[in-house]
Amino acid sequence: MLVNEYVQNQDGGLSATSPVVGENVISSDLETIWLKICAGLRRDLGAQIFGQWIKPIKLSGFDSATGVLDLELPSEFAATWVRDRYADRLLLAWKAHHPAVRDLVFQAQSGAAKIAQFSPANRAAAQAKHVVVPENKFRLDLDPRMTFGQFIAGHSNVLALNAAQRTAAVEKPLFSPLYLQSSTGQGKTHLMHAIGHAFREEFPSATIIYMSAERFMIEFVSAMRRNEGMEFKASLREADLLMVDDIQFIVGKNSTQEEFLHTVDSLISRGKRVVVAADRPPQALDGVDQRLLSRLSMGLVADIQSAGLELRRDILKHRLATMPHQQVSEEVVEFLARTISRNLRELEGGLNKLLAYAQLTGREISRELAEEQLSDILSACRRRITIDEIQRTVCEYYRLDRNEMSSKRRARAVARPRQVAMYLAKVMTPRSYPEIGRKFGGRDHSTVIHAVKLVEHLRGEDSEMDNDVRMLLRQLES
Repeated sequence: MLVNEYVQNQDGGLSATSPVVGENVISSDLETIWLKICAGLRRDLGAQIFGQWIKPIKLSGFDSATGVLDLELPSEFAATWVRDRYADRLLLAWKAHHPAVRDLVFQAQSGAAKIAQFSPANRAAAQAKHVVVPENKFRLDLDPRMTFGQFIAGHSNVLALNAAQRTAAVEKPLFSPLYLQSSTGQGKTHLMHAIGHAFREEFPSATIIYMSAERFMIEFVSAMRRNEGMEFKASLREADLLMVDDIQFIVGKNSTQEEFLHTVDSLISRGKRVVVAADRPPQALDGVDQRLLSRLSMGLVADIQSAGLELRRDILKHRLATMPHQQVSEEVVEFLARTISRNLRELEGGLNKLLAYAQLTGREISRELAEEQLSDILSACRRRITIDEIQRTVCEYYRLDRNEMSSKRRARAVARPRQVAMYLAKVMTPRSYPEIGRKFGGRDHSTVIHAVKLVEHLRGEDSEMDNDVRMLLRQLES
């Protein structure tokens, strides 16, 4: 077997090293043609991609009777990767320069069995031989309860629902990525699982990856430590549908952001589908690379607002409709819908707890029983205020853009409302000074302490400031 290595000349061109002679000799014509093909691919693909995937290819053998040219790569993984992405381009190049080449076979070095053949004529033969392409390493775990059929639509979530359904449809969506935004427990994770179910139904053989941003970071770091970064990247970019939840937790990790950016770019450029979810809009993600921020904003940002009373009623009625043996009065449904108003997970959790207690004890479900058994949930709902709500309410009150809560601007018209929001966060939530600081653009805890002391002082000296704080407290507690 005669194989050539190709090295870069000082002028940037390519030349062949001395051939290694074996049993089956590749003709000098094929060697020359391969040099020309390599030069063109290096120019078209760029030095980095060429050096990583094309340069390691070695000519292994050519059967003039069948027109099959064997190409060797350093590993089975590399052979599969090149075959899947560059076989078309390579075969066209060979046919253009040497029509006698009618087919390509990609295989690993060291005598490994052939992985696959490229061409319609030979693909069936490869499948008949049970050729196996390595499975994607990311196991898909979708909750069977989280489908579009189980998602209750309302005014607050209809845009996100329609966008999610379009993302999972056979026709390619007009936007990518889809960015789902909502506070905790409003349904964005349900929609991601529903997209996965629907897409898998439409495309049974498609590669679907769903993970949290935290898992993305852990997997990426682990792969780099094991020197398996290339395999990690390749597995991600095999996806036909990539979904990453809680993307806000990827902020501040430069290397992880860089890899996620390249992954998103690669998938979008090949017409694949990307869905991300976060608890805030892209512009409010502090510490995010501007290039990544641009990619996340270029598709559709679908905001899911807090569920209104009517939607909460519909969710409870839908849940009860699946359990006809459970009798719950309209009074109890109305009480739950009005009282557990901040989080849909808490709403369904409260109903489940009430139904389970009644079933196990034989007691009738009444409002009194609900108040008795759900006291912890009800009291938590009455007093639980989030920093996000405080920021939103303060911005509405002072007519500021929400992003000003995290900005670096120090103008008094911006800084004073921000200090009021920090004060309210300390008074109305159990969060520590450092936690509050992180929610306000990553500020130091000493900045929050200063803001709290300042607002406390101003309330005693300035009646207008005291009135503002009182108004905001009433709005947040109502």
